[in-house]
Amino acid sequence: MRRMLALPVAAVAAVLLLTGCVNNEAAENPGASGDGGSGTSAGANPYGVTKDDALAATLPDAVKTAGVLKIGTDPTYAPNEYKDDAGNPIGWDIDLADAMAAKLGVKTQYTTAKFDNIIPSIVGGKYDLGVSSFTDTVEREKQVDFVNYYSAGVLWASAKGKDVDPNNACGLKVAVEAGTYEDTEEVPAKSKACTDAGKAAIQVLKFDGQDQATNALVLGQVDAMSADSPITEYAIHQQADKIQAAGETFDVAPYGFATKKGGELTDVIKNTLQALIDDGTYLKILQKWGVEDGAVTAADVNAASKQ
Repeated sequence: MRRMLALPVAAVAAVLLLTGCVNNEAAENPGASGDGGSGTSAGANPYGVTKDDALAATLPDAVKTAGVLKIGTDPTYAPNEYKDDAGNPIGWDIDLADAMAAKLGVKTQYTTAKFDNIIPSIVGGKYDLGVSSFTDTVEREKQVDFVNYYSAGVLWASAKGKDVDPNNACGLKVAVEAGTYEDTEEVPAKSKACTDAGKAAIQVLKFDGQDQATNALVLGQVDAMSADSPITEYAIHQQADKIQAAGETFDVAPYGFATKKGGELTDVIKNTLQALIDDGTYLKILQKWGVEDGAVTAADVNAASKQ
């Protein structure tokens, strides 16, 4: 199992106890900040990133004119992306996106969205970028491109003192966030293996946000939950008296920032991410949040299809 995260004091433990959910994309309101909808970050640059004029010159004209990167995110996936007390998106994914924007000399405009609405909104041109812990898969690459920036696995959790084997979970209730890799591929494959063997299917309970999936486990409504390894580790860190790891991390795969398929922005984001890797900013961000175990040394595009 990957090591326990060493999180900043500012991390909001209460995110795991939220009872509300993000059901719809918020209406655009670029002038707003901290409203849980859209907010423009004028200078979120705690890492001292300076503009790279050569990279900035490669931005698509529409982004140059707007002066912002329009980003869709589902901030219910701590510590990757979640909300602070004022409702603003925070987390290491957000820090990384802000650093890329600073390198490009533009602002970031975040819109809270339901996870499985983000990719269609990129396809439709509403967002320039999806920053929401997307696992790069061949199926998703049919709709968007992915700039790969991290390697994460899957890790299950169960109630404290209750042993659950992810490879033998037939008939159990398992919580997942709707639209995630765990929902669309990992748990369904395990459930099919159960039914193919003449056993009971896994009962999959889907939630709009990971905070709700975690809540379901904490409250004893399910036997286990499945999520990306940084998220499960964070949940265990915050609720160590109630939940525990179930098995070890598996199915390690790349995270990717989602961009329009075949669009100009893909290479810009890749090159900007590489610049942050090269100057050390990337690793500083991951170290701050205690997630450097999944760091990459080179930016890539659509790694899933290359495997």
